Amino acid sequence: MSDTILEIKDLKQHFPLRRGLLGRVYNYVKAVDGVSFSIARNEVLGLVGESGCGKTTVGRSIVRLYEPTAGEIWYKGDDGSRVDIAKISLEEMKPLRREIRMIFQDPFSSLNPRFTVKDIISEPLIIHHAASGKALEDRVATLMTEVGLDPNYMNRYPHEFSGGQRQRIGIARTLSLRPKLIVADEPVSALDVSIQAQVLNLLQNLKDELGLTILFIAHDISVVEHISDRIAVMYLGRLVELASTEELLRSPFHPYTEALVSAIPPADPDICANRIRLEGDVPSPTDQPSGCVFHTRCRYAKDICKTAAPVNRELKPGHFVTCHRADELTLAGITTCE
Repeated sequence: MSDTILEIKDLKQHFPLRRGLLGRVYNYVKAVDGVSFSIARNEVLGLVGESGCGKTTVGRSIVRLYEPTAGEIWYKGDDGSRVDIAKISLEEMKPLRREIRMIFQDPFSSLNPRFTVKDIISEPLIIHHAASGKALEDRVATLMTEVGLDPNYMNRYPHEFSGGQRQRIGIARTLSLRPKLIVADEPVSALDVSIQAQVLNLLQNLKDELGLTILFIAHDISVVEHISDRIAVMYLGRLVELASTEELLRSPFHPYTEALVSAIPPADPDICANRIRLEGDVPSPTDQPSGCVFHTRCRYAKDICKTAAPVNRELKPGHFVTCHRADELTLAGITTCE
């Protein structure tokens, strides 16, 4: 990519399981197990997968809410300098928190109920000594206007707002330091469908106006498609497919992606609905299957899928997939009826 702002190489996040009085480690939860991708400046990359696949863990590792077990997270600043977020100390990370911000999933629990809206939005500005006094209040008013909230409500508390309004407050807090990269962790999953559309449109407009780069994490691929330039699909801690949004929805190469695409509800009567229902449960991240981790639920699996782990390869320009049979399968995407 010509101007990559974030590059992740073989990221791993393994959480130890302990037991006994001495807390002996007897196993690990492999939440993220060797994920690699990059994001271009001013791009929206959608990261999708079912619950428990590790997508939220990837986002939290990027902002160093979790300490990565292994791998590299390279961030490129406006001056062209690159820093490995996974290796620096928390003190060295502090200046980067102005440029890398996060939107949390729950618009209620992520806001301090004892703080007014003004306190919530202004907190990052105060911590980073970015504004004070009248300038601080003016900045809060501007941010509230940008996200579609009335500045006259800045002295109210979170419980006095609806779910959509609370998420807008969270977005205003995220934008307070004018970040370059935003990790949006399921920012609309807790909202009604009509409110989801409003928040998605808001994020898209802010992305265009402010030149933001967004990692948009969600479990619903039909939500991701409306805002993402490219989509990355995760399954059981690993990246199984990555391509442009249109390419991935029209011509998926991985059977898991095909199943996700089939779950998109058709909005047009001319769209064929052929839902693929995956059999069985997601394997435990503490005891992953041998070979391809998806073979226990894949209807196309062969013997090689059970014994050998597939490698990530580029089958088309910009279209990456981790599947032994990707070049011989013809999978269904979003198609119109004949």
